Amino acid sequence: LENLQPEIKELAQRLRYEVSVRGKQLGWSEKVARSHFARNMRRIVTELYIRDNCHPFKATLLLWVQVPMWVCVSLALRNCSVGALGSAVQEQFSSGGALWFTDLTAPDSTWILPVSLGLVNLLVVEV
Repeated sequence: LENLQPEIKELAQRLRYEVSVRGKQLGWSEKVARSHFARNMRRIVTELYIRDNCHPFKATLLLWVQVPMWVCVSLALRNCSVGALGSAVQEQFSSGGALWFTDLTAPDSTWILPVSLGLVNLLVVEV
């Protein structure tokens, strides 16, 4: 979508000029000229999206899958850490850590895990 923006701007300028010239020839009002411009611009942009196979909905598709998945995983981990699934799971979480985080039910006072998770998520989004 970003790569198409210069081409869309150029086509919009050319179309705006053509519509204004044609509107003056036919005596269109400003409202009619804007209507013709908007309709033709929509058609041109749709053709560009089809040509380059980059519909804006495709960019949001990952979001519609990732957000519910993130919510479900967060709730599942919360239920495991607070003992909602039973004391055996709670016991395994309280003694199953590694390095500086030996108790997975306690908050990370060093903020290493939350910050590193945020940085990894940012890296994934940017890549």
